[in-house]
Amino acid sequence: MKRQIFYSYHFKPDSWRVAMVRNIGSIEGNRPATDNDWSKVITGGDTAIKNWIEEQMKYRSCTVVLIGNNTANRKWINHEIVESWNKGMGIVGIDIHGLLNSDGYTAYKGENPFDYITHGQTGKPLSSVIKRYEPVGVNSKERYAWIAKYLSDAVEEAVKIRASYS
Repeated sequence: MKRQIFYSYHFKPDSWRVAMVRNIGSIEGNRPATDNDWSKVITGGDTAIKNWIEEQMKYRSCTVVLIGNNTANRKWINHEIVESWNKGMGIVGIDIHGLLNSDGYTAYKGENPFDYITHGQTGKPLSSVIKRYEPVGVNSKERYAWIAKYLSDAVEEAVKIRASYS
């Protein structure tokens, strides 16, 4: 059974890498926003963005944060992580900096976005709970193959981890 998931990522620099991950097909993700769609959403301001995120998260059981070099501590990424946690969704991070972009380049590894958000009364960062995976491989093709092989397992594990915190 394919899980219904929500992808969270930094749109402009990572959309090409994200498209590669979406094409794997081992899980069913939300429909990607086109440049035009996203431009319309953001012109509506914060309320429109929150509503769009809420709509995209409907019926999803897990959020996959695709981590590029500038993903951590972005306003809307943080919002998506918090909303996912509050909805009881599984959350997992997958590094995508090692995948090639449209120009054929990889990027630097980014910070952990889960370090910037705390959970519960413990005040511990979500990074103490949520797993982040850096795909293994010496090149983009091998890292892509790792994601294709392990993404659905990582999602299932994330759902189980989150359920243990209900």
